[in-house]
Amino acid sequence: MARSGTSALTRVLSLCGATLPPGMLGADKTNQRGYWEPREAVYLNRKILHRLGSRWWRSAIPDVAAFDAGECRAARASIKEYLAKLPSAPLVVIKDPHIVFLADFWLEAAREAGFNVATVLSIRHPNEVVDSINAVAQIAPEHAGALWLKATLMAERNTRGVPRVFVDYANLLEDWRREIKRMSVKFGFEFDCTDEGVVDEFLTPDLRHHHQGGPVTDHFGANWISSVYDSVYAAAQDEPVDTHALDLVFEGYRAGEHDFRVVFEADRRYSGRATTRVLTPTVLKWIMDARAIAHRRNGTWA
Repeated sequence: MARSGTSALTRVLSLCGATLPPGMLGADKTNQRGYWEPREAVYLNRKILHRLGSRWWRSAIPDVAAFDAGECRAARASIKEYLAKLPSAPLVVIKDPHIVFLADFWLEAAREAGFNVATVLSIRHPNEVVDSINAVAQIAPEHAGALWLKATLMAERNTRGVPRVFVDYANLLEDWRREIKRMSVKFGFEFDCTDEGVVDEFLTPDLRHHHQGGPVTDHFGANWISSVYDSVYAAAQDEPVDTHALDLVFEGYRAGEHDFRVVFEADRRYSGRATTRVLTPTVLKWIMDARAIAHRRNGTWA
C-alpha cells in the first residue's frame, strides 16, 4: 500500500546491493527523499489499469479477468519488453504500488524474461497510512481505509507461491540491519551493505511523519481492517500468515464493495434526473393537491 514506507524500503534495498532501473520518479514535497519508482513502470501499470477502468482512488478491486486472452498477452508483452531493458545485475528491485493489482502479469512476464522473482511487502499501521494519505490528498478516513484494505489484501493474495518477506515500516526504521538480514535468510541472497553509514544517513526517524499506536480504526461495520493488519503484522514478525482469515475478509470486502458501488451509482443516476431535481416538497404538495382535486376528493382521496 502507498504511504506504507515502500519508498524508504526500496531505497534501503538499493543501498544494500540491489540495482534500481533507470528513470526514477523523483522527490517532491510529499516525498522529499524520492519515491524510487521507475517512471516507465508507473506509466505502464497505469495504462493497463486504465483499460480496466481502474484508478488508484477507486475502492473497487480491479478485475483482471475482464481482459480477453489477447489483452492479457499484450499486457504481459509490454511488461516483458520493459524488463528486457533493465540493467544487467545479480539483483534488480522494482517498486510501484500498482504492481499489486497486476502481479500475475508481472510475475509471469518476469519468469518468461528469465528472472527469479521474490517479493517484499511493506506493512504499516493502517491509522498511520490513513493519516498520511489524508495529509497528501485530503481523503476521508473511510475512503483511505478502503484503499488500504484493497491494496493490502491484493498484495498478500497475489504474492502467494513466490518467496516473500513482510517488512514492518516501524521495524525498518528501528533496525534496518535486522530487516535486511531477514530478507537475506529468506531469499538466500547476501545483500552487500558496503557503506552502512549511507543507509543510516538516509533512513532517519523524521521520515515518519505520522505516528499511531494502539487499536486499529475499523470501518464498514466490520473488523476487516484490524483483522487484516493483525495477519500481515504477524507475518512481519516471521509468524505464519493466516490466509484463511484474509480470504474471508477478501470475499466479504469484494462482495460488499461491489453491492454498495451499484447502490451509490444508482443513487447518483436517480438524483441526477431532471424530474428528481425539480420535485421539491413545495412542488410535490402542489401535485398531490392537484391529484386530490382531480379525484374530487372522493374515495381514497377524501
